Order: sequence, then structure tokens, then C-alpha cells
Amino acid sequence: MLVVRPIAMSDYEALHTCAVESGYGFTSLPVNEEMLKTRIQHSEYSFAKLDVNEPSDEGYLMVGFDSDTGEIAGTTGIEAAVGWDVPCYSYHISTIVHSSRRLKVKNVVKLLTLGNNYTGCSEICTLFLRPQFRQGLNGRLMSKCRFLMLAEHPERFSKTIFAEMRGVSDEEGNSPFWQWLQQHFFSIDFSMADYLTGIGNKGFIADLMPKLPIYINLLSKEAQAVIGQVHDNTKPALRLLEKEGFVCRNYVDIFDAGPTVECDRDHIESIRHSQRLKVQVADHTSSQDYLIANTSFRHFRATAAKAAVSLENHSAILAPDVAEALGVESGDFVRVLAQ
Repeated sequence: MLVVRPIAMSDYEALHTCAVESGYGFTSLPVNEEMLKTRIQHSEYSFAKLDVNEPSDEGYLMVGFDSDTGEIAGTTGIEAAVGWDVPCYSYHISTIVHSSRRLKVKNVVKLLTLGNNYTGCSEICTLFLRPQFRQGLNGRLMSKCRFLMLAEHPERFSKTIFAEMRGVSDEEGNSPFWQWLQQHFFSIDFSMADYLTGIGNKGFIADLMPKLPIYINLLSKEAQAVIGQVHDNTKPALRLLEKEGFVCRNYVDIFDAGPTVECDRDHIESIRHSQRLKVQVADHTSSQDYLIANTSFRHFRATAAKAAVSLENHSAILAPDVAEALGVESGDFVRVLAQ
């Protein structure tokens, strides 16, 4: 059984393994001991904060582990409000028309404009599931457990939830979009820029990034082709978010041009359809799968399991091993989502 819980410093080696396996372009998991440990410490601090009534600098990082072996299967996280301490940059794609009635010429062109439009918004991030665990409901659990947390504790998060999707790059970390920027504005390769961003060193962006809008038709054909496209490994995650109601509103990443998708928190499908039910611990014969999370924040737990749910009685019968994994007893509450 895969169980999601808040990360602890004892998980550092496993998180480092995830960072190595995630490869180039996974900015939120830099292969850097200091930054990974700092992120774990910040997550521990964030989960321990009490009486949080609005999103601030909190960052919540979680891991999924095999309840039988204890092996870490992957990681997932939420940043409560981005851009306050470290700038959150993105490109916005806009349209401009150049026309002349006298010459009977009309050209419609697109621009990339640098901005900080997601400042203060909550970001779902750092979703990585190791290859040997990519089966069954594990992927859904690692992604959607965050929506169960958002549903149960909305005061900790913003109205707008967004996710930056990994853009196109090859196995060596070469990004067609970045190669054009590098040629004209930078002197570092994509993997270095990605690494510097991952460790929080974003000053070079403000220093070197072009301040004026960029005409997309002036980019190389290779760069134009990948704007708004995702890495092959990211396509399943994007499809899942699109089913949840996330859409791209013409914002893309400044390094690899991967799309940023967003959704109003209360309109996310998993939040709308999740139910808060009272627990009864007992054996049952139900074959219906659910994603299930307890209602604790500091001791958050989530898993995918079968349950006997009665919406009329506002109850959920959980097998003893599932209840134990979630840290709940009869009379407690859980939030469930049918699969």
C-alpha cells in the first residue's frame, strides 16, 4: 500500500535519489544537498505552523512510501504562495496586429512578455513518482492527494492554483527554446540555468533576460515549435490536471516554454466531488476504489484503498490496515474521492 505523508529529514537520501532520477528540467528538485535539506526543513516548519488563516511563505513537501517495505516511491508538494521571497517569472503570450489600410497589409503576430503574474498564488509542484512505482492508482494518489489537502484546509491556500509543466528538452538537457535565448542573451547552457533556478539563484534572470517583449516569429523554428509543449514524461500529469479543470491561459516557462496551467481552487473536480465522512473501522467486501485522506494537517496521511461508502449515512467503512495507515479510528473523519 502506498501512503503519502509529510517529508522528514530522515527522508533526505530518498529525496536525493528522486532528484537524480527526475533528470534535467525538473527545477524544483535540484541535485544539491544544501537546497534539498533546506526544503525539507522548510516543509517541517510549515507543517508545524498552527493557526494559519491565509497563505504565506509555507511550502509543504510530502513523500509516498510503501507501507510494507518503507521504501520511498516519490514526492509531491504544494507551495502556499509563490513570489514573495523569490520572484516567480513567466512569459505571457499575447497577440498584436500590425496593419496598414493604405498598403492593404495586415499581420497578426504573437509576443512573449516577461512578468510575475502568479505572485501570491498557490503552486502544486514537485510531483515525481519513481518508475518502478508507476502502476495502479499510485500516480493518481501522488497527484490528487494535494487536492484532498486543499479541500480540507482551504484557508492555507490561495483562490488560484497553478502548476508549471516541464517543457521539451532532450536526455542531455538541451532545450530548443533555451538554445535561442542562450544564443542571444545568455552564456550558460540550459542545465546550468535550470540548476541555478532550482537552488534559488534567480538574480541572473532579472540581469540578463530581455526586458522588452519578444516577437515569437523572430525565434528559431525549433524554439517556436516547443512553446506550450510538454516533455514526454509530463504528458500523463498534464492530462490528469486537464481532467481536473486546469487550463493554460497563455503563460509559459521562461526557460523551456512549458505551459503553466491554472484552475480556481473551488472548481477543481477532485475538490468538488470529494466527501468528508465519518470512519467506521471494520472488514468489508466493497470493490470500489477511493483516494482517502485523514483530516489532520500536521499528521496528514493519504492512500488509495477500497472502502464501503454510504453518502446517505455520511460514513466510510475502512479495513483495519487502511485505518492504521491513515492514523484514524472509528468516529474520526476522512475525506474520500471515488476513482
